[in-house]
Amino acid sequence: MFSLILIMSSCSKKMVVEEPVDTTKAPVIPQLPISDVVGKVVVGYQGWFVCSGDNSPVNRWIHWGGNGATPPSPGHQTFEIWPDTREFTNTYQTGYSALGNGKPAKLYSAYDSQVVNTHFSWMKQYGIDCAAIQRFGSELTDPVFKAQRDGVLTKVKSAAENTELKFYVMYDISGWDNFQTAIKIDWTNTITGTLNVTASSAYAKQNGKPVVCIWGIGSNGRPGSVDAYKDVISWFKLKGCYVIIGTPNNWRTDTTNFPAYITANMISPWTVGSYKYDIEIDNYSNTLYNDNVVCKQYEIDFQPVVFPGFAWSNWNGGFKNDFPRRHGDFMWRQFAQIKTKNIPNVYVAMFDEFDEGTAIAKAAENASMIPTNQYFLTLDADGVPCSADFYLRLTGDGAKMIKGTIPFTWNHPTSHQ
Repeated sequence: MFSLILIMSSCSKKMVVEEPVDTTKAPVIPQLPISDVVGKVVVGYQGWFVCSGDNSPVNRWIHWGGNGATPPSPGHQTFEIWPDTREFTNTYQTGYSALGNGKPAKLYSAYDSQVVNTHFSWMKQYGIDCAAIQRFGSELTDPVFKAQRDGVLTKVKSAAENTELKFYVMYDISGWDNFQTAIKIDWTNTITGTLNVTASSAYAKQNGKPVVCIWGIGSNGRPGSVDAYKDVISWFKLKGCYVIIGTPNNWRTDTTNFPAYITANMISPWTVGSYKYDIEIDNYSNTLYNDNVVCKQYEIDFQPVVFPGFAWSNWNGGFKNDFPRRHGDFMWRQFAQIKTKNIPNVYVAMFDEFDEGTAIAKAAENASMIPTNQYFLTLDADGVPCSADFYLRLTGDGAKMIKGTIPFTWNHPTSHQ
């Protein structure tokens, strides 16, 4: 009834005789809000791989495996997919035997500016709109690791500006027990303070507001309470931010934390590992549909997650090729179901997550590109040879289909080579 009164009131005002329009003046075109995440495809960017000798603040082997100054070697690694390093200027010798093609087994450091620049050039080349740079709160209490994170963020800022790509900060609250206060301090003192990355022309804005994401809200094993979540989300909104939250995929039925979820600007449920087969993707698409309906009811944007596959046998001892990529069919099915639900926003997990086998960045095509004395998942694992950049091209085509610039199809149009 109230909305009807508003409509009737508006109509009555329009009945007033208007002044003649001066046609000699150019019409005033209203300025639309800047949209860097709604209607866009965003990739998660870890930027956490470090090597001994890379002159970074950490300056030891991190996330590739090994033990400090000792490089990763057979049985001593924490990553599943071997990256394609052919375009990197600097690489670092590991403890593995040579690759199948006879070249030395070397890995890259994400602290090298040329690596970050190359990664962002790939994003630009293959039609990715934006990168969410991960910021792990549990690391920020260690001055060395904080310096590492700050350094990578600065390099991301520069790379995004050079490629005219967008980026935003994505906090991960895993293990960050005092995040409710610490996240505010970090945003104030570092993100908008000493680094001032939100002033960058490349920093993502939605509805004219700088974007920030907080991942792990309400997730199992993560700290916090509904009141803490509401407080942090409210604080960022009062600071003028557009707030995305990464939640569990059952967020709608989480009655405890639901009051906090609906205070965000965008909800992005984590679905990595939630489905493996087409029938499971199809069934989960009903959840996506209902998630989107509820988000619309609360005037919240919705950002589903897609992933190319998953495995971490080299890290946690799981099955090899646990969630098979099926030479792109697995990931494309997710894109297709999102398109059928008319959801215009997608988060791709992840760009460079080689640890869990979800990376879309260029990777080893076959046995010729991995060490001869250690198993790594290669892109031909499911029987079809794929080029190193296949998943970048697949993501680009997925973005085009989501945006409607290429026709909808259940079968990916991306060539494997």
